[in-house]
Amino acid sequence: MSDDKNSPERITVLATEFTPAAMEFHRRNMSEKGYRMEGQIVQRKFQLIEGMGAPADLFDGKPMYAVTFVRKGDEK
Repeated sequence: MSDDKNSPERITVLATEFTPAAMEFHRRNMSEKGYRMEGQIVQRKFQLIEGMGAPADLFDGKPMYAVTFVRKGDEK
């Protein structure tokens, strides 16, 4: 397991399909790097707010599958 405290606490990966998102944990050996999967892999619509303006859709409003990996021991 990696004890690199310079690694980000959380990494979120977006995918257009479920299967690539689900396979990412194994493909990148995230457990060996000190991460676990947080929650479920679900489709989400992403928006961005800049300043005080209204939110704007990202990815043309197309839902994306999101999976978040959290560094073990940082489950605060």
